[in-house]
Amino acid sequence: MSLGFFFNNERCTGCRTCELACIDYKDLTVGRRYRRVIDYEGGRTEPHGATVSTTCYAYHISLACNHCDEPACMHVCPTKAMHKDDLGLVSVDVERCIGCGYCTMACPYHAPSIDPALKRSSKCDGCTSRVAAGLRPICVEACPLRALEFGDIDELREAHPGSTSNILPLPDASLTSPNLLVKLSRAAELAYDNKGFISNAAEIANNAND
Repeated sequence: MSLGFFFNNERCTGCRTCELACIDYKDLTVGRRYRRVIDYEGGRTEPHGATVSTTCYAYHISLACNHCDEPACMHVCPTKAMHKDDLGLVSVDVERCIGCGYCTMACPYHAPSIDPALKRSSKCDGCTSRVAAGLRPICVEACPLRALEFGDIDELREAHPGSTSNILPLPDASLTSPNLLVKLSRAAELAYDNKGFISNAAEIANNAND
């Protein structure tokens, strides 16, 4: 059994409640986050005489560690500090971690980062202690629009037919087989014909190189 997240892109308003709940629960320092919201937009407006047509769109993606079936972070970790725990969630053994940063460079989702105080890798662990106690991850619990779900990835796939593991601007799912399912919004579908850009790149990059 693999555990993972379902994200309803149609429902997300980019409110950042998931981010803030995680920061509070994990007691992260200012500027650090395990879950982050990506703002993606694109398209253009074209004049047609007295009218205009537009392909403009904008949407949000709530993203944390995807607890992949083929985690790039685990493959490059020289000490095996990056591992899958008893629940199958990707976690960091801080006693083994030497802070080399290979995991931060290898992960295409930029999930791990180096804790500036501990000088060790840290990341979303899927709230493994909550899940072991029968609770949902804090980000899922906090989402006001219920855009996030968590559970057995096969059960989530069955509950949400037509979902995908790919959404722009995330890397192709074939790289790591992420345990992430997404219900695409119409805006996210438009993005494949009119590729856009991350409009909050500076915000989400804040802790990428800590």
